[in-house]
Amino acid sequence: MSSTIKILAPVAGEVINLEDVNDPVFSQKKLGEGFAVKPSAGEIVSPVTGKVVMVAETKHALGLQTADGVEVMIHLGIDTVELDGKPFDLQVAAGSEVKAGQQLGTMDLQAIKDAQKDDTVILAITNTADVLAGIDLALGTKAAGEIAATITLKQAKAAPAAANKNENKYQTTAREIVKAVGGADNVKSVMHCFTRLRFTLNDDSIPQDDEVNNIKGVIDVTRANNQYQIVIGQTVEDVYDELIKLLGPEYAGQGEPAPAAPAPAANQSLGGKIKNGFFQLIGVITGSMMPVIGLLAASGMLKGILNILTNFCHMSTASPTYTIINAMGDASFYFLPLIVGFTAAQRLGSNPVVVSIIGGFLIYPDLVKIYASGKFSYFLAGVGINANFFGIPIHIPQYTYSIFPMIFAAWMAAKIEPWIKKWMPVTLRQIFTPLVEIFLVGMTVLIIVGPVISFISTGIAKVLQWLLTVNTALSGLIIGGLYQILVIFGLHWAVVPIIANDIAATGHSILNGIVSVTMIAQGAGALAVWFKTKHNPDLKGLSLSAAISAAVGITEPAMYGVNLKYGRVFMTSSLGAAIGGLVNGLLKVDMYGFTGSLIGFPSFVPKAGQGNPNNLLNFWIASIVTIVAAFALTYFFGYKENDADSPKDAPKKKNLADL
Repeated sequence: MSSTIKILAPVAGEVINLEDVNDPVFSQKKLGEGFAVKPSAGEIVSPVTGKVVMVAETKHALGLQTADGVEVMIHLGIDTVELDGKPFDLQVAAGSEVKAGQQLGTMDLQAIKDAQKDDTVILAITNTADVLAGIDLALGTKAAGEIAATITLKQAKAAPAAANKNENKYQTTAREIVKAVGGADNVKSVMHCFTRLRFTLNDDSIPQDDEVNNIKGVIDVTRANNQYQIVIGQTVEDVYDELIKLLGPEYAGQGEPAPAAPAPAANQSLGGKIKNGFFQLIGVITGSMMPVIGLLAASGMLKGILNILTNFCHMSTASPTYTIINAMGDASFYFLPLIVGFTAAQRLGSNPVVVSIIGGFLIYPDLVKIYASGKFSYFLAGVGINANFFGIPIHIPQYTYSIFPMIFAAWMAAKIEPWIKKWMPVTLRQIFTPLVEIFLVGMTVLIIVGPVISFISTGIAKVLQWLLTVNTALSGLIIGGLYQILVIFGLHWAVVPIIANDIAATGHSILNGIVSVTMIAQGAGALAVWFKTKHNPDLKGLSLSAAISAAVGITEPAMYGVNLKYGRVFMTSSLGAAIGGLVNGLLKVDMYGFTGSLIGFPSFVPKAGQGNPNNLLNFWIASIVTIVAAFALTYFFGYKENDADSPKDAPKKKNLADL
């Protein structure tokens, strides 16, 4: 192998550093080392001798490979992919053999400028990490075909050891992934969610996405939240287990959390910071929920079967059979704070066991009994004082089924644990660090965070009650569109007692009918994602099970597994719920039971001599309108299949075809 290669200027003009290019993908050298040219003429020549391996359909980029294995990409202008190839005339195709200095085609510089695009030509060595030992640039004005850079190649490495013939496919995938990410020395920790391996690396510039993508068993690669994420699919647990065998148990989800990446300069305004903060929060919520989405979907279906057995097969709710099946279906929701505490701690870098214990503390039966007793002394806008702590009156709210307080607990634990370790003697850390952490975080959530959420949700509940007295159609529109947002932050809990009280006191609840519409809408949004997804079997399976779960009244899999993750899907589903809520209000649909969504249709049958005899028919009309609205809005405006390659919590990837 030759030790150096001369790289020629692909066009005439001023050769500049990549750092000076007005595109972060190139200027930050995410696609490799190289240089750029401010062109003075439109003739394009080959910078190296080799083979053309790629020509973009829009002719704005082409790739070449030398006999030494150097991969060179020429990118003609910035964002010129949007010009559909009109300014470019290329005379070569994939497979063409070319000589250094040979004409490849032309580009119309004036047409690019007229389209208000940057005509800078970029040359990037896309396999820099594999082949490049150094690069020496010759900056300044050059003619097309004049030497612009000299690169020094790495010495050839010994061929990797052959794979063990006895290893299974998961072991092979795991071994190749470890090698591709830089070996165990470059790995801080690795965890997995529903379909992805999530690496925290010491140096995330080492893995080459194309190389990782070519590993058998890997579906895709993305970089998000300071993690290197490798999409495996439904066999992610099998590959993860083999990874841990290779790396060691100390790498399993532990290690220091990666520091948050600074926000881009364009987003440093107050509005930009708020927007970035909100999206980061949603990313943490969905990321914390993803590992348990399959469990929640299964539990939702089980509770749906139980509803069928009680509504149509006359199973008694007092029977031991009902109690056992209900416990199976309800356990994952009842203990959700404990489970989410563990997953949120893994994501935010705190101790998962400690945060899980805090979740267990918040749903401890004796604390639940205090809230369930209903013995409140009211003050502070209706927030009830039901306990005291060292003589200080406090409010203990409902924590079962809750998510947001545990995410706060995981965040706070991640912040205070390093502080504790600074002053705690090493000999005492094993016992006293968890003790201090559990006490400080647990009491902060119990005494401050929980009551604040309860105070806000009580105020919202009163507004909803007032709104229902003003106009049922308007209230249906507003509540339908916003209710599931309350669910995300646990602000809906003050609404649940109102519904229960209405049904107990009057036998019906208009508010619960509107809430039912929002469940149907979230399911319809997930169903649209299932219908439109063609090439992602994992998302297709998840979205269908989430839609079924929402149809039986469990919206968490649809919301956290699909709709929130893909941003616009949640918005279009909520718009569909607003439309359904409006129809629900216009028809004055009432609800006579607690079970909602489609499985709860018996709850809309009025008792003899009570209510509107057409109430069940009106329920189906409102439900169908909701399904059509949420499905259509999501299908046409909320989701495109390539969204699955760049979900809400991941930066959009660029490849040769997209640049």
